[in-house]
Amino acid sequence: MEKNKRSASEMEVKERVAKLRELMEKNGIDVYMVPTADFHNSEYVGEHFKARAFMSGFTGSAGTLVVTKDFAGLWTDGRYFLQGEQQLKGTGIELQKMREPGVPTIAEFIVANTPENGVLGFDGRVVTFGEGKDLATRLKRKNATVKYEVDLVDEIWEDRPPLSEAPAFYLNLERAGESVASKLERVRREMAECGANIHVITTLDDIGWLLNIRGMDVDFFPLLLSYAVVYEDKVDLYVDERKLSEEIKKHLAEDNVNIKPYNDVYEDVKKFSGNDVVLVDPGCLNYAVFNNIPKEITLVEKRNPTVLMKAVKNEVELQHTIRAHVKDGIAHTKFIYWLKQLVKQGISEQEDELSASDKLVEFRKEQGGFICPSFAPICGHAENGAIVHYSSSEETSIPLRTGTFFLTDTGGHYEEGSTDITRTTAMGEISDRLKRDYTKVLQCHLRLSRLKFMEGVCGANVDLFARAPLWYEYENFNHGTGHGVGYLGNIHEGPQGIHWGIYRAAEPFRDGMTMTNEPGLYISGSHGIRLENELIIRNTVKNEYGQFMEFEVMTFVPWDLEAVVVDMLTSEDKYELNKYHAKVFEVLSPYFEGEELEWLKEATRAV
Repeated sequence: MEKNKRSASEMEVKERVAKLRELMEKNGIDVYMVPTADFHNSEYVGEHFKARAFMSGFTGSAGTLVVTKDFAGLWTDGRYFLQGEQQLKGTGIELQKMREPGVPTIAEFIVANTPENGVLGFDGRVVTFGEGKDLATRLKRKNATVKYEVDLVDEIWEDRPPLSEAPAFYLNLERAGESVASKLERVRREMAECGANIHVITTLDDIGWLLNIRGMDVDFFPLLLSYAVVYEDKVDLYVDERKLSEEIKKHLAEDNVNIKPYNDVYEDVKKFSGNDVVLVDPGCLNYAVFNNIPKEITLVEKRNPTVLMKAVKNEVELQHTIRAHVKDGIAHTKFIYWLKQLVKQGISEQEDELSASDKLVEFRKEQGGFICPSFAPICGHAENGAIVHYSSSEETSIPLRTGTFFLTDTGGHYEEGSTDITRTTAMGEISDRLKRDYTKVLQCHLRLSRLKFMEGVCGANVDLFARAPLWYEYENFNHGTGHGVGYLGNIHEGPQGIHWGIYRAAEPFRDGMTMTNEPGLYISGSHGIRLENELIIRNTVKNEYGQFMEFEVMTFVPWDLEAVVVDMLTSEDKYELNKYHAKVFEVLSPYFEGEELEWLKEATRAV
């Protein structure tokens, strides 16, 4: 795996912000916003689109830089508070901790700091229609305007990487489980229900799912840079045609999908006629596309129908994903065994976070069909484990030492599907405090995993069960307990989630959805613990009370019994733990032999 590139220095950041302010003045802009996004609102972006990281030096996957004539701030969420503090130190950019008391939202700050008759600037291709429209509406009260056709960062970034030219690949019916024709029929049915004859899609995972096509244009996600416009009888796909093989073109042609140049979408949407009704998702469509749609066109603002369709996996997708998890389970279990052997041999300090992360990728590659990591690896040892979304670099990587934890939140895209897993491994003998903390997090995980619930329940309902063991101790973790996982798409996939905040997790669970279960506990300057499996939501018993549902676990990697205080576990905790470990041994043991097999037997023993 390529090691993380060095982030920009304090001086480089200061110089870039100074140049930005010069360009702002030249263009008559009072406030300029640089989000973390590509033209498609992707969570991770290709090298060409890492404008916010280039300008600020902050490399987390989520954050927005806002610059005025005398202030620069970086807004990010709780996953990145510690990382933000470290990477922004000395740059002159102030960390704004989102959703913390006294911290304004990005919109509130922009409106408050844009003067009367002032101008807000941003590249409208990397801002969603919903966000851009909201800002423009708020600024009207101050007679202020928006300039959305200004990519000022591009004028500063002299050696900006080009757009990806990686080839696309196609998922046949045996891998996708549903034909493009069937998916288009479902989408068109929903278009008709809301009176739309055109649907504009700009999000890459939605396009990839709909047309059974993938690419390698986005960091960590096998997605293809593209736009799609769905009509009643055809689809226009805007993409760099050089990425498409003749075989892919043939498949697309069979479903009346026309290939058009990638950037032509901006001109083509101007050609919609006054009789057209266009379905758009305000949370996905970029602001520049929105502004190019003629004002007389009727817009139906609604969530992309594909969002829920792709979230509910068909059985082919699920079975392929389970096979991917078996591969991943073999790889990650071999990795834990390797870590334990380092400790046993007294040579753990010969490895550091980066080399250990590379070793895990090696184990994954050995399984065959490995495409790439499914997100930026989070491998935090000791105090670095307390940084929720820590990203190790040459500057921050520390040697592995005994007496503490090594947290690895990683995943892989395989030909069969995608995985996301977190394990926290005790490096030798650890303190009672660390064992107690690990056990509490394990209890959180087990209690959610074994839950049975009624149809209609959402993630906000079940999250309370996951957090209870920590809340009883007046402790918490500042991130969601679970998120949906895409099928060779986004590893963080909505609309479902598990979080106590209803606004973040209100989507009812449905049979076939996939979820993560990943509670944690983070002690700044000391250690971090997170324990994550992937789950399938399944319908089970249906009786006079209604439809019941529960979770099917599809991650097969042992918990670290060396870090468990067994006396803290209830009988129900022990039952769930032992049941899980029995399943892990059943699934993995055929792939292990000799000393590794003996270790696996011990690692999955009943308690």
